[in-house]
Amino acid sequence: MNTTHRVIPLQAAPAADPSPLLSPRLKIQPRTVHGRYTNWRWALVWLTQLVFYGLPWLPWNGRPAVLFSLETRRFYLFDLVLLPQDLVFLSLLLVISALLLFFVTAIAGRLWCGFACPQTVYTEMFLWLEARFEGDRPARLRLDAARWRAPKLLRRGGKHLAWVALALWTGISFVGWFTPLRDWLPALAGGELGWGVFWALFYGGFTYLNAGLLREQVCRHMCPYARFQGSMMDVDTRVVGYDARRGEARGRRARGSDPKALGLGDCVDCSLCVQVCPTGVDIRKGLQFDCISCGACIDACDKVMDKLGYARGLVRFATLRALAGDNGPAATRPRVRVYGLMLLAACTALAVGLADRAPFRVDVMRDRGVLAREAGPGWVENVYRLQVVNASEKTRQLQVRVLGLDGAEVLDGARFELPPAAERTLPLNVRAPAGDGGERVRPIRFEFSTADGSDAARVEEPSTFLMPR
Repeated sequence: MNTTHRVIPLQAAPAADPSPLLSPRLKIQPRTVHGRYTNWRWALVWLTQLVFYGLPWLPWNGRPAVLFSLETRRFYLFDLVLLPQDLVFLSLLLVISALLLFFVTAIAGRLWCGFACPQTVYTEMFLWLEARFEGDRPARLRLDAARWRAPKLLRRGGKHLAWVALALWTGISFVGWFTPLRDWLPALAGGELGWGVFWALFYGGFTYLNAGLLREQVCRHMCPYARFQGSMMDVDTRVVGYDARRGEARGRRARGSDPKALGLGDCVDCSLCVQVCPTGVDIRKGLQFDCISCGACIDACDKVMDKLGYARGLVRFATLRALAGDNGPAATRPRVRVYGLMLLAACTALAVGLADRAPFRVDVMRDRGVLAREAGPGWVENVYRLQVVNASEKTRQLQVRVLGLDGAEVLDGARFELPPAAERTLPLNVRAPAGDGGERVRPIRFEFSTADGSDAARVEEPSTFLMPR
């Protein structure tokens, strides 16, 4: 049985202007649309912004639930405390995010761009505010053409004030991920300025610029993802596509008329799919890198099909193979399997690493200023320095003992207290019988455990014990 399939090339819209970067920008005023994909998009707007705006205010153990404290070099994620030594976990998290993006792109195109990308999310929010002040697309187009008089100044001024307020609060919330807002805002109200003000204005300013003024220009010219996404997609990737076999030839017709009798397809050439597109793409020209797969054109087209009594799906999420009429089984896609296996491996490594992570860290260093010394008849004493870090948010009572050398004991500091998420450097004196002969440098191990038996965590650190010559 022959299972080969015809290769369908990725289509691209013909460029009307050979130098679009040098041509004047045509301002895009997208029309408001309602439908299932719009509802999904707004659901993700609410979800992502509840996380972004809400977590800095969520109390947890006397601090925000998520706090990246650069001052103390501690990253708090609910009950998890990450130290500078835990950079590998943050690196794994970034790797997982990248692999997840590649995996989703190979399966369903630019879903991230259309539904969860911060640029898309904040543009939706800014467009919603714009519609409250200036109305929907026809009203905004009329306002663009109107002369600068009081009504236009009031509407435009109100819109920009609302944009500035949202952008400023976004910048303040960004600072809240690094500095507790419950402490920083009262200090700010008291006139204490600092780097937090700079970063709030910096992040808020770029939010206003990108989501309010540049909008689709960020996706088209600044974001590199639009340029290299094609390397992760093929003819079996689900993208937003126009069914040209069903829609052509386009043309207007009276409601209730038979399009086949008129020699027409299902597309009535209403251009609503173009009017609702936030990047100004005409999806009927084929797959284009400007398309962010938001599904707005699908919602608009489905509304028209419902009014005409036609079946939905003239514009839909589908593979290029299916849009070209090849309904056979999809070819084997090694890239999806490779991305999936790499993603599974990275997630497994992160989970295992966090599960095996010790609740406290110990580093034993020999005191270079004091080597071996006699501590009475038949005894030798060595001095060490302990660097102990509590990787949890509860006070720990720790005890230490020496293993691997008969008769060795800790003189002072065998038990000590470690405050939550604290780092301490402590001296440690170890005494052992001098003995006769034997090696001068003897291997030992320090075992650290909780003195109260609150958990079974144990940490061992190797070192050496020096005997005098």
